[in-house]
Amino acid sequence: MPSLKDVQNKIAGVKKTAQITKAMNMVASARLRGAQDKMEAFRPYTSKFNEAMSNLSGGANTDSFPLMEVRDVKTVELVLVTSDRGLCGSFNANIAKLANKKIEEYEAEGKTVTLVCVGKKGFGSFKKSGKVRTKYTDIMAGFQMFNAREIAQDISQNFINGGCDKVEVIYGHFKSVARQIPVAEDMLPITPVVIEGEAVAKMSGDYIYEPSTEEIMDVMQPLYLNVIIYHAMLEVGASEHAARMTSMDNATKACKDIVKDLTLIYNKARQAAVTGELMDIVGGAEALKG
Repeated sequence: MPSLKDVQNKIAGVKKTAQITKAMNMVASARLRGAQDKMEAFRPYTSKFNEAMSNLSGGANTDSFPLMEVRDVKTVELVLVTSDRGLCGSFNANIAKLANKKIEEYEAEGKTVTLVCVGKKGFGSFKKSGKVRTKYTDIMAGFQMFNAREIAQDISQNFINGGCDKVEVIYGHFKSVARQIPVAEDMLPITPVVIEGEAVAKMSGDYIYEPSTEEIMDVMQPLYLNVIIYHAMLEVGASEHAARMTSMDNATKACKDIVKDLTLIYNKARQAAVTGELMDIVGGAEALKG
């Protein structure tokens, strides 16, 4: 049985750990509010932008736009968006797991896979794989639209130059504070959306664009890619804080359980020590009597 001093030290250490995890939980909770507000404010913009692109691309000549060129897919690029910091449970691991699944599927089809890692944790998971084409680390703590623009320009230029034939973005989608789901979405080539069924019935008529659809698409397509990347980064930003808050709350509860168990061990050790001292006293008294 461990000594009383050892158990006391363990209890004190676990209590200090619980204080740290509780403080981290409160920090993550405070940061989540701001990140969630930004994400939810941007979602309607993303939805409307997608709607506008769907309407424009539906009647556009895809041969006029390099970013809409559909090719025989030989190389696939995966844009992996994760956080820069850890201590958020299995959040980043789940995104990396989905990326690994995608890599295995594409390589089984004979395709080559390259990676663009946004976030330090994603890069850390794949830096030894030899598949990382470029990385963007230490930006997730305070990213802005210009960061998304820089990433989107690099990806689109690589696509236009023939470095890849298809691009997918993989990130953690924020469903709720308790649930963040890794998802994969197509990014390039930009595919026209075919509107049919009830959606056609709701349309009031054809749109006339000034300037032409082609001129508008030339401007809209790069912006569309910026929106996709920035949206993924916002989702990951909010999901990271939510996952960390849940993880730190679970860690605090675990510390309390450990303290409870150690307290029982401490009481048993103290009782054993007291019993041993009483036995020594009784034994000494009996020896004196003899």
